[in-house]
Amino acid sequence: MAIKIPCLHLTHLHDTEKLGVALGSISKKGDCICLNGNLGTGKTTLTQAIALGLKVPPQCYVTSPSFAVMHEYIGKIPLYHMDFYRLNDSNDILGLGLEEYFYLDGLTVIEWAERATDILPDDRVTIEINLKSDETRAVRFITENDDLAKRYKKVLLNFAISDQPKS
Repeated sequence: MAIKIPCLHLTHLHDTEKLGVALGSISKKGDCICLNGNLGTGKTTLTQAIALGLKVPPQCYVTSPSFAVMHEYIGKIPLYHMDFYRLNDSNDILGLGLEEYFYLDGLTVIEWAERATDILPDDRVTIEINLKSDETRAVRFITENDDLAKRYKKVLLNFAISDQPKS
């Protein structure tokens, strides 16, 4: 059962960067962060900031792996940055052997993770990013793991938190 974590509203680029750095700094070996949202919602920008929080050297520019599918960066722990946008489903991921990275000694960040939910680790956090009409991003964290929920709630204490607005 999913654990409710309050929604976060990001109004500026520096908010997204601050969140990403905080997420990277608390990440542990074996963590998996799944990023879902439409094109242009900031998934790659958030991943770039996560890399900073992992102490990936600034000269290692983090780019979207849309065509390469996966990029690896070395920081305090490895960052496995995946993008499933060009893949159809979990069979494509399995065919490429990418699921093996989910269980290695690094942080796996997956853009467009909803394309393969059936093979993702149970112990993961999903971050849904929705762009609102005023360019604000509504960010919702979803996990079924109590320990992950506690860790991510601590990060959110540094931000203005509100409940998801009713649509």
